[in-house]
Amino acid sequence: MAGVTNRPSTALLTDHYELTMLQAALHSGAASRQCVFETFARRLPSGRRYGVLAGTGRVLDAIEDFRFGDAELADLSEREVVDATTLDFLADYRFEGNVWGYAEGETYFPYSPVLVVESDFAHGVILETIILSILNHDTAVASAASRMTGAAGARPVIEMGSRRTHDGAAVSAARAAYIAGFASSSNLEAGRRHGVPTGGTAAHAFTLLHESEREAFRAQVASLGTDTTLLVDTYDVGEGVNTAIEVAGAGLGGVRLDSGDLVVQASEVREQLDSLGAAGTKIVVTSDLDEYAIAALAAAPVDTYGVGTRVVTGSGHPTASMVYKLVAREDDDGEMIGVAKQSQDKISVGGRKYALRRRNELGVVEAEVLGIGEQPVNDGDDRDLLVPLVTAGEVIGREHCTLAAARARHEASMAELPRSAHQLSEGQPAVETVFLTETP
Repeated sequence: MAGVTNRPSTALLTDHYELTMLQAALHSGAASRQCVFETFARRLPSGRRYGVLAGTGRVLDAIEDFRFGDAELADLSEREVVDATTLDFLADYRFEGNVWGYAEGETYFPYSPVLVVESDFAHGVILETIILSILNHDTAVASAASRMTGAAGARPVIEMGSRRTHDGAAVSAARAAYIAGFASSSNLEAGRRHGVPTGGTAAHAFTLLHESEREAFRAQVASLGTDTTLLVDTYDVGEGVNTAIEVAGAGLGGVRLDSGDLVVQASEVREQLDSLGAAGTKIVVTSDLDEYAIAALAAAPVDTYGVGTRVVTGSGHPTASMVYKLVAREDDDGEMIGVAKQSQDKISVGGRKYALRRRNELGVVEAEVLGIGEQPVNDGDDRDLLVPLVTAGEVIGREHCTLAAARARHEASMAELPRSAHQLSEGQPAVETVFLTETP
């Protein structure tokens, strides 16, 4: 794979056994066999009706940066992780195969082949851990975020979960949430690195810093302008709203509520603001919100939601449970044959998959159709799902993984799902996965 970046190597962000498998395969002579690896989830998280793929763009970066430099090789040698033959192979490692995948932001269902890697065994097997670590995290966040933006409707949702997860995960979570429809993030690194819109005003600490709430509000408005959002629940909400309007005037941008019964408080605050002539002042609510809490606030006069813990932890499902499995390999005659794991509860389906989303004449999805070994026939209303991402080691599919493209793909994909997909109540996947041929 051509191209040099100034990003750090991702080569050791992997499991020990990836390299010991490589060593054994090099010694047996099987390392050069052509293979197909697929990433998929056998099932959706309990009760979920769809998932949203995120992290594909980060996977492409990780593959480009999968290099064993002097420092990585010296470490592996010193710890005797692999032998000299394997170290020589790793020193020259460059992924030279093909990668296909669903466009980032696309919805998926059980067994959807969201990422397909075609290469020899040696070059493909050692990418397993880095691919799964990215896709499982980002997809879990995007899937939860999609449910939240669906519950919010036209009201914007802000991601503000950086303090509730690992510092690195916070950046990728902000990106994944934005793909699934969040309006912005509090995380500045997500803005710098990925272009996610960022925003924020003040926390309770700012109010407590000053001698009075009035003094704090005056300082914030003097610095940030009347379009700012004032946090009004540090002491008494009613008094806080009165003080906010007295300080900023009826043109105050917004007030934020972060505690208490938000349904009741939002209604009371809206009435109070209107009585003070501040009909244009928006109400922002935060405080451990998830998709269910957002849905419960649908009838309340809320303008914006802020979500932290629940979105960065996948709203109870912090992983998408995706796996990376060998589904086809070259046999002794040079023919590709399907292979599959048959362990109880961990069955995979052999053979290279080709994916198509079957739609009716109204454009509503009816099935996830997976052809084994060949592309399913498009009946005219269907949509092919796999797009080329890497060809002969060259990244060619970044247009499917930009933030704007992924956000647009999520919106379009959600729009074509059946109505049942948008329900928050527990249920089966909204779209059935259909295999067109038997497992080889």
